[in-house]
Amino acid sequence: MNIQSYNDNQNDVYKAICDLLATEIRENLPFADGKIWHGHPVWFIDENPIVGYSKQKKGLRLMFWSGASFEEAGLNVKGEKFKDASIFYNAKEEVDLYELHQWLEKSVGIQWDYKNIVKRKGVLERLK
Repeated sequence: MNIQSYNDNQNDVYKAICDLLATEIRENLPFADGKIWHGHPVWFIDENPIVGYSKQKKGLRLMFWSGASFEEAGLNVKGEKFKDASIFYNAKEEVDLYELHQWLEKSVGIQWDYKNIVKRKGVLERLK
């Protein structure tokens, strides 16, 4: 399965959100590698997961692996164990493109090393 297949498998409302997010992520992070990882779309920089989304009960979850360090009020669902932060969408109109672009920019400049988390026995180190 590829990212477009994942998006196409969503209902019309969530497909519209997925297509918008995928387009914006590709345009703003053209150097990132996007693929299906653990069942949903994720983009990587140097094999480190940066941003991804998945359909969950609460809606479509957009997650930034290092988002808790962005200090952004809009990313209000913080991970309990790591440095991730998320937002849920239930309509394409809820996606604030200005905010999204800010978060994507921060995702390049603020990164925690998830690529080596297993090697470090669950300890995260800041890359940037």
